[in-house]
Amino acid sequence: MLFLLSLIFIGIIAYEVPMLIKKKMWRELAAFSVLLIIGMFYSYGHVLELPLPNPTKVVEAVFKPISAYIEKILS
Repeated sequence: MLFLLSLIFIGIIAYEVPMLIKKKMWRELAAFSVLLIIGMFYSYGHVLELPLPNPTKVVEAVFKPISAYIEKILS
């Protein structure tokens, strides 16, 4: 399973990265790299059955103050 997962990520990188470099899209390449690394971290962790942090808690921590502020404004 790890081999197949590695092949998939290598295929994604081989398909996307040369075009981004050719078009000199450096910010997009940086964003792509960060998101791909996060995806690889979670994918390999899931396959290896490692305990992973829940990304929902991070999203909740970011948006809870914003939603409380909007709720306060609307009430």
